[in-house]
Amino acid sequence: MTDAPSRGRAARAVDRLARTRAVRAVGLHPVVARPGYWFATAAGVAWGALLGGFRVSRRGGVIVCAGLPRWAFGRGGTTIGAAYLTHDNTRDSVLEHEAVHRAQWKRYGLAFIPLYLAAGRDARHNRFEVEAGLEKGGYR
Repeated sequence: MTDAPSRGRAARAVDRLARTRAVRAVGLHPVVARPGYWFATAAGVAWGALLGGFRVSRRGGVIVCAGLPRWAFGRGGTTIGAAYLTHDNTRDSVLEHEAVHRAQWKRYGLAFIPLYLAAGRDARHNRFEVEAGLEKGGYR
């Protein structure tokens, strides 16, 4: 990746670990990943419902938790499992972008957290943001 030198040693170690066949075969197997996805979804919905005054709906393939204070999520919104946490950023294009993140969570489970962080903060070089669509996510 082009931003590898600016990232820390831990992020590069996660990159190397994620490329290891045994780690991928076991750690990313659906039997391991799915419970992590379910746990993340439950935690995300609980966080979003409590802080958003229970403004929860299902739209665009994600569980939208709206009305949260802006400190409770990153940028315009954050997807945790199948839960999309936001204040009011619920355009259809954004929900399409977040539905891809939901699918990533479903595939990787809790391993998505270190993998996403290892992919870097710059969305233009973060493979998960690129896959979800930079323009739909409001990055361009």
